[in-house]
Amino acid sequence: MIVFLGVAFALFVLAVIIWMLLSQRLREKYAVLWLIIGVAMLVLTIFPDLLVWFSDVLGVQVPSNLLFVGALALLIGVTLHQSWELSTAEDETRRVAEEVAILRAEVDALRTHVVSDGGDPDS
Repeated sequence: MIVFLGVAFALFVLAVIIWMLLSQRLREKYAVLWLIIGVAMLVLTIFPDLLVWFSDVLGVQVPSNLLFVGALALLIGVTLHQSWELSTAEDETRRVAEEVAILRAEVDALRTHVVSDGGDPDS
């Protein structure tokens, strides 16, 4: 019963990821990571002895500890990547805002010049 619920949950996660990818709610560069996570969940749910084997190979005494360390490392990696993306987006937003301010100042200067020459600035 537990295996069935685990498989159902992993398939649900994969279906949500694929739906988000197809409906363009998730970009491809993020979808690859989440698809790998979903497939890993499915494989470890179907073959739980793989986790025991990995823990033996790596010298971890309790397989669930390996799972928790892996999940923690993954979350730290995702958080670091999202922070990097946010920093990049903030820099781009600041650059665009500066360009808009410069263009707005140029438009205002042109309007002032046209009005001072006696023309209609809205024509």
